[in-house]
Amino acid sequence: MTRLIVAAGGGGDAVAAAMLDAALYGTKNPAVILTYAWDRLLIDPLPGPRAPSDFTHLEPLTRHVWSVPTEARPIAPAGSTLPRLASELPHTLALIDPYNGTQGLVRQLQDLVCHLEPTSIDLLDVGGDILARGDEPTLKSPLADALTLAACCQVNAPVRLLIAGPGLDGELPVAEVQSLLGPLVHTFTAKDTEPVDSVLEWHPSEATGMLAATARGVRGICEVRDAGLPIPLTDTSPTVHEVDLDATLSRNKLADAILSTTTLAEAETQSREICGHSEIDYERKKAARLKNHSPAEEFNPSAVLSRLNRFENEARNRGMTHTTFRHLTEALALPGNQRESLRALLMQTKPERYTAPLWNLTTTEPRTPTP
Repeated sequence: MTRLIVAAGGGGDAVAAAMLDAALYGTKNPAVILTYAWDRLLIDPLPGPRAPSDFTHLEPLTRHVWSVPTEARPIAPAGSTLPRLASELPHTLALIDPYNGTQGLVRQLQDLVCHLEPTSIDLLDVGGDILARGDEPTLKSPLADALTLAACCQVNAPVRLLIAGPGLDGELPVAEVQSLLGPLVHTFTAKDTEPVDSVLEWHPSEATGMLAATARGVRGICEVRDAGLPIPLTDTSPTVHEVDLDATLSRNKLADAILSTTTLAEAETQSREICGHSEIDYERKKAARLKNHSPAEEFNPSAVLSRLNRFENEARNRGMTHTTFRHLTEALALPGNQRESLRALLMQTKPERYTAPLWNLTTTEPRTPTP
């Protein structure tokens, strides 16, 4: 028997799940983490989540669920962070297939419950956008969380909903998220980040990166995403809280509307009607724009450093203290495949500015509380 953690939105939620599992239970008997293969276009140029058919070398875990071993590979042109994540974490990564809608995901969860007989099931969301009603103007990616929430509410087993890093995803106002939180479950410390240290060096998740940074004592305001959102890094940022699952379903209009869906397309239609948009539509439009761009210029270190200095000055004038490598890549108008080149250049030329895993925009590190 083991524990099962559902990474509500995939991506960084899976990394946070590994961090929380080790913090609460140690590293001897790692949990199974059920997660999407749904990466930003920086990693995967194809819009939407990946299905099992988009990978090679997956391994059957149950009748309806596949695990992602180290040997798994996305089939080009798809991309995925999951195989590398599987190689660096001791946890079993099970793949969410959302293409049969909420009911398909319920079958996957029931399969896992019968197969694993888990001692506990947690649904983990970093940031708290799973708590949204659906009509909030700041809400950008409600569908993935709504699907996992709707499915977990129909599983014939108790599920605990956990919110890590309240407000770090930038989708809902921090005060609104905090007003909905229940009991404190854990506060991450610098030591808690050690099991995922190597992952944080390359994983593109901004919310989980900020979660780890605040656990290490970083405080300030971090600029993220292509829109340049300012995210406060505070003493409440590295906390994990429980929230009532049924109350969250009642509040989340999208999750409630997609309870009986049998295809992802049905769920996406509901997202357009209730939220006014679908994050997959956003990805489709952005992918089309990127496809029509002229070929990227060769990486030019001197030109990049010049643009970086200009960006840093402007960001400081906006009151920012930190940013992410993902945001730097987009702000400097670099293609996704040059993110690692940018990182290597900055680590070579300005290593003192690296506040793992964030980039420090201030000339001197601001005072931080003792972790």
